[in-house]
Amino acid sequence: MRPCPARILMPLALAALLVARTGFTQQPAQPDTGRRDTSGIRLPEVTVTVTRTEERLERVPAAVGVLNSRQIGRGRMTVGLDEALNDLPGVYVANRYNFSLDQRLSIRGFGSRSNFGIRGIKVLLDGVPQTLPDGQSQLTNVDLAGIGRVEVLRGSASSLYGNASGGVIALSSEPAFEDKFGQLIRLEGGTSSFYKLQSRTSGRSGPADGTLTVSHTRTNGFRQQSAAEITQLNAGLNYLLSNSTTSSLRFAYGDQPQAQNPGALTLAEYLANPDSAARNNILRAADKNVHQGQLALALRHFGGEGGEISATIFGVTRTLKNPLAAPPPSGTGPTVGTYVEIDRQVVGLRLSGTTRRGGGEAAPRFAAGVDVQRMRDNRRNSRATAGVPDTLILDQRETVTELGPFAQLTWAIAPKVSLSTGVRYDLVSFDVLDHHLSDSVDNSGSRTMKAVSGHLAASYYVGAGLVPYANASTSFETPTTTELANQPNSTGGFNTGLKPQHAVNLEAGARGRVGRHFGYTIAVFASRITDAIVQYTETGGRAYFTNAGKLHNDGLELGLNGSPFRGIELFGSYTYAHYRFAEYRILNGTAVDTLDGRLVPGVPKAFIRLGLRASFLGGGSLDIDHTMSSSLFADDQNTIVVGGWGRQSPTEPGGIGIGVTNVRVAWEARRGRASGLPFVAINNLWNRRYVGSLTLNGLGGRVFEPAPGRNFYIGAELGWNSHPARGE
Repeated sequence: MRPCPARILMPLALAALLVARTGFTQQPAQPDTGRRDTSGIRLPEVTVTVTRTEERLERVPAAVGVLNSRQIGRGRMTVGLDEALNDLPGVYVANRYNFSLDQRLSIRGFGSRSNFGIRGIKVLLDGVPQTLPDGQSQLTNVDLAGIGRVEVLRGSASSLYGNASGGVIALSSEPAFEDKFGQLIRLEGGTSSFYKLQSRTSGRSGPADGTLTVSHTRTNGFRQQSAAEITQLNAGLNYLLSNSTTSSLRFAYGDQPQAQNPGALTLAEYLANPDSAARNNILRAADKNVHQGQLALALRHFGGEGGEISATIFGVTRTLKNPLAAPPPSGTGPTVGTYVEIDRQVVGLRLSGTTRRGGGEAAPRFAAGVDVQRMRDNRRNSRATAGVPDTLILDQRETVTELGPFAQLTWAIAPKVSLSTGVRYDLVSFDVLDHHLSDSVDNSGSRTMKAVSGHLAASYYVGAGLVPYANASTSFETPTTTELANQPNSTGGFNTGLKPQHAVNLEAGARGRVGRHFGYTIAVFASRITDAIVQYTETGGRAYFTNAGKLHNDGLELGLNGSPFRGIELFGSYTYAHYRFAEYRILNGTAVDTLDGRLVPGVPKAFIRLGLRASFLGGGSLDIDHTMSSSLFADDQNTIVVGGWGRQSPTEPGGIGIGVTNVRVAWEARRGRASGLPFVAINNLWNRRYVGSLTLNGLGGRVFEPAPGRNFYIGAELGWNSHPARGE
């Protein structure tokens, strides 16, 4: 019998805590200037690059949020984006507690249709796209414990990044330690036999520095059929070729041999036993086995007067074996499902240049470049019995090519006024070659989707207390290859009726600080989407898509933060989302349902996050997060209600639930070259019963994806540097 990791790790963490308390020379933690910067208290010192040029945050005419390494990882489990990204207004991450499907991520409604993976949002890791040319994103190579900074651009960015850029998440790995050599070990374990072990090594020598991060995560899951095992490796090497030219090499590998899928529950199943799994998912052994590798080489050359040229070339390989509970078109039975295999190769190039027309920050700055990606998928679907494939039903090669040249102009036309405008042309071509010809039908074909996207934006620096801005943009999003390939008739080829969606987006907002200790951000936005891609039905883990006529997304975002006392930081974020179908006709048997005015499912109308960060003498810290969500709908018809977090009934409409509280306590100490950070955390402190996520339009009302009750984890970070800590 395998020993429970929590029983092993708990005494280790307690021992580390005792060592930190008695054996280390206790010192106050070094001031985290990054945290203070991201809260808006010292805005002039914050720069961001998610806009594809380096800009001071105070002047950016768009809603941008920044999180640093402590906000991302201090005392957190570092297994899901919801842990940190929900701190930002406008961002909604619903945790399925299902490693087979990833989390549901939505920014201003974009991406809300996804029942698996991430759609409509551009994701970058160290400047390398984790978003494929068809618009689907995968986080297989992202280990949150090794991320040092996250920049989130909320709102349309198609003029910068092209297809499926309803928002942008730019993840940056932790840089090498300042010392010649550094080693960090992080160990944690907790409820549901969860454990995670991470090693981070870095070194510097002359013009070179490098990092190597390796982690292994395992959990049995709190539900039946939800065990998962993940191993990740991320390596980086930076080399200074000259005083003006840098190079970097990045390699990432993810191995996920097991990610069982418990599926969604009906209301009756959820009320009876929320930690159960769907019957078909158990009988048909729904699971996922995936391996993914990524290699990227980047060069960056700095010229005079702030000009630069950068180029990144990258490649990705991915193999997927995915038993689904979805029934095949024929030969059905209690244990008969579908087995999906994908062999993927991706190559890409990002090339851009920036130049200033004159000296000084006020001079016009022109940026231009091109993004090129090509993806090839060999897809094979088979009939399977208890997760074992037996009869081939689909065999095709899918290729997607994206070409996107762009240009952008940024200009401070006056000391307090900054303008930004840009345009981009995208050409996305889809090709499918049918290899399964035993049915005497050749489903080969091709589709080309193209769009011109643009933006115009301005900000006005009234003073540190008020920087208003406004922008207008257009965006587009193509269907993904999976959405095109999942046809209701289960034939091969691509769905010829599924079109890309287009949007016009307007935004006005402001940021600033009140006094010396409080900061704020506020934004209102409106998006008008035509031919919106919606997931209109789901069967056993397979979703089917169509175009709704028109979709209206309007909302308000508010972020507040402050430090009323030394060592105390408070923050809060509030998102109001009024997303609705303005025109939507859907075939229901022989009738046509008119769904005009129905709310878009999958996103709550109100989402609130409140937090307290406290540091006290001796290196101790306390982090408290409290999250509240209103009710939401699980289907396009708005007949299935999922209650707000903490409400008495899981189907109680309206109102905001009392919410869910997470608490983390850590203790940071240093002695000489060594450092220690033991921590302990309790999630869902009050043991609320709530639905963490849902499956949109699940067949037969199978939509509920429960969240766990009260659970805990405990762990420690132990580090060593080649030189003593500063000040010793």
